[in-house]
Amino acid sequence: MFRLLFLASTFFVSQSSFGQSVLWASSVAGVSSEAKGEPNTQQYRASQALGMPNRLPGAGDNPCAWAPLYPEGLNEEYISLRYEKTIPIRQIAIFESGAPGAVSQVLVSSGQGRETVVYKAASNTPTPNPLLIFPEGEISGNIVKVVLNPSRVKGANMIDAVGISSEKQPISIGINVAKDAPKDVVKENLGRLVNSKGQEVAPVISPDGRTLYFTRGEHPGNVGGPSRQDVWYSRLEAGGTWSEAVNIGTPINGPGDNAISGISADGKTLYLVNVPLPDGGTRFGFSRSGRGPNGWSFPAEMKVQNNYNKHKDMYTEFTVSADGRTMVLSVQRNDSQGDKDLYVSFVRSDLTWSEPKSLGTKLNTADYEGAPFLAADGKTLYFTSSGRPEYGKGDIFVTRRLDDTWLNWSEPENLGPAINTPEWDGYITIPAAGDYAYTSSVQNSLGEEDIFRFKLPASTKPEPVAIFSGQVIDSQSKRPVPATIRVRQAEKEAEFARMDYEPTTGDFKLVLPTQKIYQLTASREGYFATTETVDLQKEKRYREIRKVISLFPIKAGQKVILREVLFEQSKPVLLPGSEEELNRLVDILKQYPQMEILVEGHTDNQGDWNLNMKLSEDRVRTVKSYLADKGVADSRVQTKAWGPSKPIASNETEEKRRLNRRVEFTILKL
Repeated sequence: MFRLLFLASTFFVSQSSFGQSVLWASSVAGVSSEAKGEPNTQQYRASQALGMPNRLPGAGDNPCAWAPLYPEGLNEEYISLRYEKTIPIRQIAIFESGAPGAVSQVLVSSGQGRETVVYKAASNTPTPNPLLIFPEGEISGNIVKVVLNPSRVKGANMIDAVGISSEKQPISIGINVAKDAPKDVVKENLGRLVNSKGQEVAPVISPDGRTLYFTRGEHPGNVGGPSRQDVWYSRLEAGGTWSEAVNIGTPINGPGDNAISGISADGKTLYLVNVPLPDGGTRFGFSRSGRGPNGWSFPAEMKVQNNYNKHKDMYTEFTVSADGRTMVLSVQRNDSQGDKDLYVSFVRSDLTWSEPKSLGTKLNTADYEGAPFLAADGKTLYFTSSGRPEYGKGDIFVTRRLDDTWLNWSEPENLGPAINTPEWDGYITIPAAGDYAYTSSVQNSLGEEDIFRFKLPASTKPEPVAIFSGQVIDSQSKRPVPATIRVRQAEKEAEFARMDYEPTTGDFKLVLPTQKIYQLTASREGYFATTETVDLQKEKRYREIRKVISLFPIKAGQKVILREVLFEQSKPVLLPGSEEELNRLVDILKQYPQMEILVEGHTDNQGDWNLNMKLSEDRVRTVKSYLADKGVADSRVQTKAWGPSKPIASNETEEKRRLNRRVEFTILKL
């Protein structure tokens, strides 16, 4: 009735190999019993046998497989799996975990009551894993029933997946490795100035790649003693060497266990695991510490709606996006698939965070998903999973966000055997440049886990970004002043990012994905807000851009260039986007009802002089009309057209001529 084929357990063939069509079960038609995993999870449920295999054959205990309630029981157990369509079945592949070899019978039906036995185990004969069955004769159906005799083998019997095919080419599965993953990667141990004989884990690299934070255990320099964990850091020095690691000290490190999880784009906020208590203890949650003129602040709780963690050890990890608005966290909740799942939470207007929402079964399995790291591009997510085919006890995978819901992701890809080891791998962190990745590992370490870095393969790099940094200064004193900086993408209403610039703690820093145009506005009470355009449309590589932004004080005699008030070529027609800066001028005029201004128009020197004079005159009239439409009295606005007569730059290049084509206003009276 059938033939068996024995295969080695290490192979790499995907769901569709050389045109082969394989169907994997889409629903459960029936089951005798289910084992119990961790409470509130889907571990060992019949549903775990749906779809492709979650593990390579021979992977041992597998919460991502179906298991009957009583291992080694005397009674038969079964699972019936339904497929999306009825096909001629010339092959059945049964992928087992745990203690394989308990399959006693396999039957096929079309769901109309008649079952055909296609396999019956011989007594005392070992069976391969996967068990490949080739029925003889014409067998069609869309339901496969797998019967187990648990007493055949010692240990838990588990069915990971059952595939069917109308072809006889052997069905097999493998690891979904990222495209062009390198065969060899040099992992560089950061050396004795960073690593010790103790434990160095969970590295966090600053976006600019110049400061490395990590969590250190089993070290006499920890605040709470060697048995506790503390946050330490090292700086990249000239020549590419790392400085000797330093304990970051109090108030971030207390007498209990302390751990870092992330850092903001400007390097002035640290995200920390757990919430410190006044008595020196901690409780579950997430906290943040800001760097001010006097150092790091006492960590404050990041309050998350309906926040809890049902993991037996309360372990958690999280990562915050570069714009500070989205958190991806790893916890166990009532709707978790397994040990820990990945969830997303969004910051709200009151600076609390929304209730975590599962990232779904594309990423989450009935085993462990954790150690998330969201790259600077806000799209590329790295995490560790133990619930999919892998090289070790937990591998690092990469996935990319497909839309703004944060619920649709690409199929996770394994970073490959050159990066993932036979042990547990995780805690990857990547600077904005995307050149190196940092991680912790026990392989070739000085003692326990050490911090390593390696060049990130091109296929697994995040999308390119730019770090935009600088100062905000008073246009007259030239001294830095505190300000609020807001960023939005051109032609989009929603705010992309916001930050408060405090000059006593250094430059502002923003991470901006390339191939887009941004409007960056700096504002401060008593000053006219300044908007700068950051054009990254043509940038396809990492860039660092530094800019000094001048704010103009609101006082009589002050002249302000309206850089974002733009017109159509050779016309007095405002371009879309000009309204934002003009509306700020309207707001100032309404805030100071006695203010009077002079609006002046300028052109470059290209073309006829008289036509340029006429064009500048028409454009300032357009601005005055806009202000009038917003309720500003004509008597408060004077105009003057200068044409090309007052350049502020040479007219030798288009870039210089663009500076001369401007509208500006002067405060005549307050």
